[in-house]
Amino acid sequence: MLGSWADFDFIDVSENFLTGPIPPDMCKQGKMVKLLILQNKFSGEIPATYVNCSSMTRLRVSNNSLSGVVPSGIWGLPNVGLIDIAMNQFQGPITSDIQNAKSLVQLFLSNNQLSGELPPEISKVTSLNEIDLSYNQFSGDIPATIGELKQLNRLQLQNNSFSGPIPDSVASCIALNDLNMADNSLSGQIPANIGSLPALNSLNLSKNKLSGQIPASLAFLRLSLLDLSYNQLTGPVPQSLSIEAYNGSFAGNNGLCSQNINFFRRCSSDSGTSHELRLVILCVALGAIVLLLSVSCFLYFKKTNKDQEDRSLKRGSWDLKSFHVLTFTEDEILDSIKQENLIGKGGSGNVYKVSLPNGKELAVKHIWNSDSGKKSGITSPMLTKSGARKSPEFDAEVRTLSSIRHVNVVKLYCSITSEDSSLLVYEYMPNGSLWDRLHDSSRKMGLDWESRYEIAVGAAKGLEYLHHGCERPVIHRDVKSSNILLDENLKPRIADFGLAKIVPASASKDSTHVIAGTHGYIAPEYGYTYKVNEKSDVYSFGVVLIELVTGKRPIEPEFGDNKDIVNWVSSKLKSKESVLSIVDARIPEAYREEAIKVLKISILCTARLPALRPTMRTVVHMLEEAEPCKLDGIVIGSKREEVKDYNQV
Repeated sequence: MLGSWADFDFIDVSENFLTGPIPPDMCKQGKMVKLLILQNKFSGEIPATYVNCSSMTRLRVSNNSLSGVVPSGIWGLPNVGLIDIAMNQFQGPITSDIQNAKSLVQLFLSNNQLSGELPPEISKVTSLNEIDLSYNQFSGDIPATIGELKQLNRLQLQNNSFSGPIPDSVASCIALNDLNMADNSLSGQIPANIGSLPALNSLNLSKNKLSGQIPASLAFLRLSLLDLSYNQLTGPVPQSLSIEAYNGSFAGNNGLCSQNINFFRRCSSDSGTSHELRLVILCVALGAIVLLLSVSCFLYFKKTNKDQEDRSLKRGSWDLKSFHVLTFTEDEILDSIKQENLIGKGGSGNVYKVSLPNGKELAVKHIWNSDSGKKSGITSPMLTKSGARKSPEFDAEVRTLSSIRHVNVVKLYCSITSEDSSLLVYEYMPNGSLWDRLHDSSRKMGLDWESRYEIAVGAAKGLEYLHHGCERPVIHRDVKSSNILLDENLKPRIADFGLAKIVPASASKDSTHVIAGTHGYIAPEYGYTYKVNEKSDVYSFGVVLIELVTGKRPIEPEFGDNKDIVNWVSSKLKSKESVLSIVDARIPEAYREEAIKVLKISILCTARLPALRPTMRTVVHMLEEAEPCKLDGIVIGSKREEVKDYNQV
């Protein structure tokens, strides 16, 4: 029997036409970490033997013809990070064993015949990021303890038979981005505190029995989707929600009234809406004032910016802070900051190449900090305790990089500061940036597919470390190919942390309202929320993946007006032939299919809704599983399970 004679690390036979039952002994040796058999025609039940497969980290059996009751121990596998049994005919409940799944991040159960109540023990799985129970037969109340899931980003409960109220505690899920409870039997009022969810982008509560008024607090959300239709809501539609973008969002609520929406009766009293209108006008006015001040400051500092290439550094009191063992002196660095060593200019400073007597090469970023027009395009400086002025970008880069130790993040050796200058000393990357290799006609050289793939994996691991491996998550906020540097072996390093933000332990994962990113790489939600989080980095990285596959810049004239590379790729998904046509002509025919696998991952990364984008940890898994050759398991014609929803190719 398959498994009784081998030590399997993983099994991946996804996207084939395999039939019959799942072999029961593939984890007999207790070492298998991944079972990926999705999108086949397997039938029968999940063998009870897998209850003992404690090594399992990923279980994906979706889109088959499996049935029966899921063995209760499956729900509580201690190391499983992903359970995906969607699109089968499974029956029975989720058992309380799920409280033992301490590593569970994603739970995908949609399109089955599962039933019973959602066990309150699910709230003990605090690592959960995504829950999709849609299109089943679940019933009963939603657990009041659901708010304990602080990392929950996506909650999909639509098309079930849930009843009772929406728990107030759902507002404690501060990372929640996508909330869908449509087509159930929920009753009571919509909790007003939902309007305080800082990251909520999509809210669908349609086709329930919700009553009472629409909370005015929902006006504070920046939603790309709002659907409260076909409930029993009454009272006025809040003025700020009576906009064209939400047409149809309130249909089927006969008790609603509105002063603006034509197909509703006019409200008998507009006192409530008048108060809200005044509030909106006040917010708009304050926003306009802040915008004018920001623009004025930007124009002032842009006007006073002067080129400093020819200016020598003042020899004064310098403060050197080292973060690694140094093999050079402060004077060796200062002597090298001159015009002939200039190798680049950036938004937060000029970059120089330093060649030490011992043969070691370094890169030094030089930032002027004084107020006398010597800044290199940076924002307003801040006065330190010693009287020296430092830029916010300098502080951000030092704070971020000094604590990071990862092979795919550029190494910061030390910082050197004086009253009017700041220097950051990095390892030197002789092969420049990924942008240079792909797009700069004076510097680009051919990158074979193996090199592009390794660059993609390495850069993904660097971002994964920033998001998941640091004590507190680090949001880069300016991920792009010019900020991915390449060493002598083309190994990538994530660089330029001038816009990076370390997420405070007590705050949500949204950044403050700061202009962040580069045109062509900026996630769409920034356009209406002015906020970015880890999923915004994922979007930007998805653009980099598209660059690697197509060889195109993020913005090209051939894309058309107001179109970027993501729009362009989306327009080419009509057939396999049209998809293959966008693969860089420099990639040999033999690797075109492998490139398409990475393109599929990029499509997921650049999903319009942040909740639909994978985490960088998942992106790394997907890229590793898209590797052309696997030696330590079974892969039979698999097209990778994470991109199963991308059916255009």
